[in-house]
Amino acid sequence: MERRNNAAVGGDAEKETGAAAPGRFRALIKAAILVFFIAGALAVMRFAPVREYLTADALGRFLDDVGFWAPLVFVVFYAVGVSLFLPGTLLTGIGAAIFGAYWGFVYVWFGAMIGASAAFWIGRTLGRDFAAHLIGNRLKKYDDAIERNGFAAVLYMRLVYFPFTPMNFGMGLTKVRFRDYFAGTGLGIIVGTFIFTFFIGTLKEVIASGNWAELISFKVFFSVGLFGFSFFIPKLINRFKREEKTAEGEKG
Repeated sequence: MERRNNAAVGGDAEKETGAAAPGRFRALIKAAILVFFIAGALAVMRFAPVREYLTADALGRFLDDVGFWAPLVFVVFYAVGVSLFLPGTLLTGIGAAIFGAYWGFVYVWFGAMIGASAAFWIGRTLGRDFAAHLIGNRLKKYDDAIERNGFAAVLYMRLVYFPFTPMNFGMGLTKVRFRDYFAGTGLGIIVGTFIFTFFIGTLKEVIASGNWAELISFKVFFSVGLFGFSFFIPKLINRFKREEKTAEGEKG
């Protein structure tokens, strides 16, 4: 009887192993596709003619030819660009220089959100299964924690200016819910995006007008002040978190 039980247990283990093997193989294949996608994206950005459009003048001339559809084309260009590892800061600056401080902010935010969502789903579709196999039991508690506190985790990382595109793909590898990721990203990038577009857009207006006396206007000083303040945001947030942990420790 005991031998039969052992044999049954062994048979179940073999079935589980056999069932898991195709799953691991599919996860490996998808992860390989993700690696090739990232490598291909980097190669395209490095060698393709698209780099010729990565200036405000060049992209601005192209958008002028598009006419009415220029904002939509720019949003799509931004979304595809960040999905292909173009620096978000560069694209944001170009958007502000072309469309100005306020509309530039609007178009950049929409482009960033679409690009961030696309990159997240690419990472989730192609890399999540493989990441789950790698995580195992040792790191599972961290994966579960980011699922429970996804919005707060994403919001914090956006506010401290964690690299935009790597985070988009990386979050797709975790268990974070898409709605938490989307909300945390949307709220977290507003401050930094507005400050940067306002700064670039304001300087662009002054340069375009040729009225250099405007450089000492309140708007310019305000934009410079906001831009300088943006570098202190991560430090302020980290300080607040440390104080919060200290207060919780004292209560405990």
